[in-house]
Amino acid sequence: MPRAEQITPSVTYHGEGAVWHEGLGGLRWVDMLEGDVLALDEASGSVSRLHVDSPVAAVVRPRTAGGFVVALEKAIAAYDAHGAREWVTPQLWDEAIRFNEGGVDPRGRLLVGQMAYDAAEGVSSMFRLNPDRSVEKLFGGLTVSNGLGFTADGALAYYADSHTGRIDVFDVSDDGELRDRRPFATIPEGAGSPDGLAVDAEGGVWSALYNGHAVHRYDASGRLSEVVEIGAARVTSCALTPGGTLYVTTSREGLEPHEELPAGALFRAEVGVAGVPIRTVDV
Repeated sequence: MPRAEQITPSVTYHGEGAVWHEGLGGLRWVDMLEGDVLALDEASGSVSRLHVDSPVAAVVRPRTAGGFVVALEKAIAAYDAHGAREWVTPQLWDEAIRFNEGGVDPRGRLLVGQMAYDAAEGVSSMFRLNPDRSVEKLFGGLTVSNGLGFTADGALAYYADSHTGRIDVFDVSDDGELRDRRPFATIPEGAGSPDGLAVDAEGGVWSALYNGHAVHRYDASGRLSEVVEIGAARVTSCALTPGGTLYVTTSREGLEPHEELPAGALFRAEVGVAGVPIRTVDV
């Protein structure tokens, strides 16, 4: 059972949304409840951060035109390559619900799910940012919407609502819609809750396990095939590079300052399988 190495101090309160993309200069992730986007300088190991003028930075993904898109608390904003905001959508709702996690579909559209601040069951939805900057609600009935990733051929989408304790799979139809949601893998009892995920080039799914001290890999059939131990309990997201490096974020949300000092740090493991290249957002 491989064990990841800790490569930063505790740099986030609630690290989330790890993504590796050459156009972003490597790894980006968010300090979600601080409203910050973080970047790792892989040569020096230093971490820089950008505040996005929102109490929440839920998801960061690269733009096709350069720069990146960030899902904020209740809106979505686009930034240029220098970190300057270019535009932001109107606020999308008034309820005590925020964006939480998401991914980019094969058509270059950003999908982002919600969660209520009190984690109320079934009140959250999945939204999609379209190339014309319009935002539409796709489906509801969600609780803690988390990892979302697509296979290399774009035929399948893997998704985790942490409340269900499992990873589900959708078919992606010819018109780009998500169809026929069904269970793919159930997290063993006591192993934690599925949080962010990454899909690899072999069709495997890597799931960060909140309160589980680990990232699990499930092969294309849904069988547990690898466990990577993480030196913090609140494991929140993971990203795979083309060279087979797994980056893992963690959280110290709900912990006292003296508790579990690695919490909030970034971890890394060499796992020997490439990630599916991250798609860019066409806005």
